[in-house]
Amino acid sequence: MFIADAQVHIWGPNTVARPWRDGPVRPHRDPPLGAEELSREMDVAGVSRAILVPPSWDGDRNDICLEAAQKYPDRFAVMGRMSMESPESPAKIATWRNQPGMLGLRCSFNRAKWSPMLTEGRVDWLWEEAEKAGMPLMLMITQQMVPLIDRVAKQHPHLKLTLCHLSLNSSKQDEEAFRDLDMLLAIAERPNVAVKVSALPTYTRDVWPYRALHPYLKRVHAAFGAQRMFWGTDLARLPCTYRQSVTMFTEEMPFFSKSDIEWIMGRGLCEWLGWKV
Repeated sequence: MFIADAQVHIWGPNTVARPWRDGPVRPHRDPPLGAEELSREMDVAGVSRAILVPPSWDGDRNDICLEAAQKYPDRFAVMGRMSMESPESPAKIATWRNQPGMLGLRCSFNRAKWSPMLTEGRVDWLWEEAEKAGMPLMLMITQQMVPLIDRVAKQHPHLKLTLCHLSLNSSKQDEEAFRDLDMLLAIAERPNVAVKVSALPTYTRDVWPYRALHPYLKRVHAAFGAQRMFWGTDLARLPCTYRQSVTMFTEEMPFFSKSDIEWIMGRGLCEWLGWKV
């Protein structure tokens, strides 16, 4: 089966020349996860491709991810980062995907430090410029922010938006984490919005194969359909093996059809982002 991971962070070591940035999110591990180790893990897990996302502690640098994508173009592609408050950023959108290996942008608004950019309308320029450029966006938001993105999706119907990790709160698990899932499901009526069913083992106290997640995934599937559900891992913080994160979907969720699994596990992601198989 063709399998593509919707999100993996890779990054370099914390050095004087390249220090990790202080912020609300700390590195998932030290030593860092690099492209060569990730490639070996993918081989073991049966994963063909991965979207690389520079982590927030690496600042707005995309070089490590782009180097990996350019070295292994059939294996890696990048949803990069950009300063949302730099006056130079709007002009970069039109040519952003001219960088070999770059497919779009990942933007984080889910922390108190970052949320005013979204809630105060300081990134309204982004929606218009990305829509004009035909550039997909991946957004890290809270479920309480979904109505804001719903308005964006309505106003910019040709802008492809993907909501990361079901917009769950990374500090919550099980019922507490999924309490406001209805707020996310409401945006499913927008055909230009998809979701990443990614990093889900971190949002439950259950153990593999994580059957406690099944009721929530059935609801997500009923709302979005398989073509707008993108499997992913956020590998460096998984509480299970890479292979287990694959088989929890491909072997342990019989309520998904074979066609559903093909879309969820990679086909939908690649078609959405324009990453030709």
